[in-house]
Amino acid sequence: MKLEIEVPDSALSALRQAPKEFSACLRLMAAAKLYELGDLSQERAADLAGLSRQGFLASLLRLRVSPFQGLPDDFDFVDSQA
Repeated sequence: MKLEIEVPDSALSALRQAPKEFSACLRLMAAAKLYELGDLSQERAADLAGLSRQGFLASLLRLRVSPFQGLPDDFDFVDSQA
């Protein structure tokens, strides 16, 4: 599937990116956010980003996105004070 969006030249200029670079960056950012929200698995997010799963995980670290899905409420924490 192909998706087209209009991006002002000023945005590309400010980011100092060519359209192809910006496209790859946008795909990665969208994939990382959708993964972070739990909407995509690592495999599907990596596919969206156009990366291998390992490459996607490395990119998550650069973007400061946890490679672990789930919210803190999903985990049972043991009170070490007890």
